[in-house]
Amino acid sequence: MSRIAVPTRENAPAASQPLLDAVEKSLGAVPNLFRLLALSPTVLEGYLGQNAALGKTLDLKTRERIALAVAQINGCDYCLSAHTYLGLNLARIHADEILAARKGRSADAKADLAVSFAAKVASERGRVAHADIEGLRNGGYSDAQIIEIVALVAENTFTNFVNNVVETEIDFPVVTTEDLYAAA
Repeated sequence: MSRIAVPTRENAPAASQPLLDAVEKSLGAVPNLFRLLALSPTVLEGYLGQNAALGKTLDLKTRERIALAVAQINGCDYCLSAHTYLGLNLARIHADEILAARKGRSADAKADLAVSFAAKVASERGRVAHADIEGLRNGGYSDAQIIEIVALVAENTFTNFVNNVVETEIDFPVVTTEDLYAAA
């Protein structure tokens, strides 16, 4: 049970209703995370705005891989469950790639650069080496995309922390951080 009551769709603040309508139109449902963020319409609006803005340059598969790596590092079972589901069903990432992303890797060379960098940003709290940045540049990432990868780490860390603090009830097929080690 969540530490903070997640409002029903109907009981969310009025200012959040149009935003939740947009989530439902996009995803076909309103997951618990969005209803939880709806408690603060400004937080929900900011999150959705950032999410939409960051969805323009890096492809969906790369974004989902980054989300999986960061959720694994931050120990967020809610986000790990959500992004495993979205990765498999929306981004069409193969199950082996889902596991690789959780380890901060990818079989795709270019995606591997982004995911391993994102994992390092998350685990080292942004303290990466100059060589890490040069590796991304040499792999075809622009400086703007490097900043966007960092922004994706921050965005996912935010939702990881919210869900870890609240212990949001998982409304996706459950995947836990411990599952990675059982699968190894």
